[in-house]
Amino acid sequence: MSETAEKKSVYRVQGLTCANCATKFEQNVKNLSEVKEAKVNFGASKLSVIGEASVAELEKAGAFEGLRVYPEKEKRGIVREPFWKKKSTVQIFISAALLAAGYIAGDGQNSATILFGLTIIIGGYTLFIKGIKSLVKLSFNMNTIMTIAILGAAAIGQWAEGATVVFLFAISEALESYSMEKARQSIRSLMDVAPKEAIIRRGNEELQVPVDQIAIGDIMIVKPGQKIAMDGSVLSEHAMVNQAAITGESLPVSKTKGDDVFAGTLNEEGLLEIRVTKHAEDTTIARIIHLVEEAQAEKAPSQAFVDRFAKYYTPGIMLAALLTAIIPPLMVGDWGAWIYRALALLVVGCPCALVISTPVSIVTAIGNAARNGVLIKGGIHLEETGRLTAIAFDKTGTLTKGAPVVTDVVRIGSAEEQDILGIAASIEKWSEHPLASAIVKKADDASVDLHAYKADQFQSITGKGAKAIVRGEMYYIGSPLLFSEMMQMDAAVSEQILALQSQGKTVMLLGTEQEMTALLAVADEVRSSSRSLIEKLHSLGIKKTVILTGDNKATANAVAKAVGIDEVKAELMPAQKLEAIKALKQNGNVAMVGDGVNDAPALASATVGIAMGGAGTDTALETADIALMGDDLRKLPFAIQLSRKTMTIIKENISISLLIKVAALLLIIPGWLTLWMAVFADMGATLIVTLNSLRLLQVKE
Repeated sequence: MSETAEKKSVYRVQGLTCANCATKFEQNVKNLSEVKEAKVNFGASKLSVIGEASVAELEKAGAFEGLRVYPEKEKRGIVREPFWKKKSTVQIFISAALLAAGYIAGDGQNSATILFGLTIIIGGYTLFIKGIKSLVKLSFNMNTIMTIAILGAAAIGQWAEGATVVFLFAISEALESYSMEKARQSIRSLMDVAPKEAIIRRGNEELQVPVDQIAIGDIMIVKPGQKIAMDGSVLSEHAMVNQAAITGESLPVSKTKGDDVFAGTLNEEGLLEIRVTKHAEDTTIARIIHLVEEAQAEKAPSQAFVDRFAKYYTPGIMLAALLTAIIPPLMVGDWGAWIYRALALLVVGCPCALVISTPVSIVTAIGNAARNGVLIKGGIHLEETGRLTAIAFDKTGTLTKGAPVVTDVVRIGSAEEQDILGIAASIEKWSEHPLASAIVKKADDASVDLHAYKADQFQSITGKGAKAIVRGEMYYIGSPLLFSEMMQMDAAVSEQILALQSQGKTVMLLGTEQEMTALLAVADEVRSSSRSLIEKLHSLGIKKTVILTGDNKATANAVAKAVGIDEVKAELMPAQKLEAIKALKQNGNVAMVGDGVNDAPALASATVGIAMGGAGTDTALETADIALMGDDLRKLPFAIQLSRKTMTIIKENISISLLIKVAALLLIIPGWLTLWMAVFADMGATLIVTLNSLRLLQVKE
């Protein structure tokens, strides 16, 4: 493949308000000589081009709609002109006045005809320019159809009808444009979250620097009440940061030295010094915006169906209108009446409402989800989430906090607890086992001086524990299996071990080759929100909840009992988790919830892979179908409710579009459908489905 073919450029498009216009613009760009491929993202108002094309050429391709194009990386503010000041709105007001004056003068009067003619010219000027250009190219879109209908009405003497059509069409276009802009504001509000400048300390100076000039490693200063402009690592001792813009968390989060912070979050308390870790285009908020915009371009199954339907429906309507204008007059005469009916059929048959019914819903829902800390990677995942029948959870870090703590220190011999913790921690501080940090932390909390318990000749015993010489004697720490191989296990000790394991705790023994010194029980604490979450999922109609974990059965069963999970599959290897997901999928749609790092095969195989803590892990953002940006499962019911509401609204929109069309088409047969009624039916349906879709902005947790 040539270098030209591989070059990809992305542009933002201003003025894109119509789904059909987006399709036509995409085709026009594809027809440019040096362009190999082009794709318009209607929801995000973006254009991707593979090949060579200048901005002037792209704007010429969009000239039929007056589109403006500029490179994505170019920082350009969006000028939000007040609705009442827009040229189109002024035209509507003038048209309304002329139309009203025409009806007051009386239909049929010369003065009324002049007033109606002026209404058509002033109100439809922009429409006619677009329509005639399209007609010359034999491109039949909404502008072409409306131009034919209005000029046709005037040609057969229906000046009042033509003027009314112009007025109604102008109002509907303005309101549809307003509604689409409202839907897109979900993403634009994310773009405005992060500051465009930050205070950077360089040497002894503190400078106000644009974010695109900040380098990795720069020290950023953020005062209380200011927003953080870049992702980075905290150098200060303490601060409280409101992360609602990224994770959806309602309460501020405590940040200490070494913690990660994200661009767009708010420093509520304490002076923050932050070492920048990512460039402006790579920050978490920048990646969220990019992924959400890409998600809006992914067609949902329902949208694919509508697009296929419209592909055959539109030519069918145009053919039907042509036949209506020709065949009946040849048989019964009255050309004027049948041409009028054909014009009405042409107008009412436009599939605008049907075509926009799904994408505007998907755009609104995905934008709303992102603002609430849920990143949905495409329309298909949004739809599938609403159809879930079962949800499988990884245990560690998902239902539990993922940070094990020592819950019990049981003395077996005569050693004091301080000595037990000192010996155990001195060995475990060299270990990479996940539970080792819990013992070291316990010793630290108990103010044990580990310098007094120096461990020598540390050696890991694979799968069982570790050993080291402490105070001149070889000590072992590890699983009950390790000690059962070295000595006869006392019955009372075995009972204590089983009792602790039945509570979901992992038991480690400390001792020498001759005797056991102590039992240490470690547990990963269950999240306080887990039980209420599972109850809510069941109340939403999720038929089965399952734990899939590599941990032991006793621990998994204890967690399941604590949170109300239906089924447990424990001691699973990644391949076994994959098989478990496949088995669950035989009975319906299944989601797998994990941290986005481990269990990748299971996450990929599930109908919907849901990763937690997306704000903190690049892997979660890349691999999951849905990422819960905060480390909080309570966003899961919100995602399910939003998905179901979206599916309901999409079905409502398709039904509304088709029913209005069918009713209007039936009125054509007896000749009851007027041109202005046809416009009202078509554009009214478009407006109804758009406004109905905006109800998704109201869905909250």
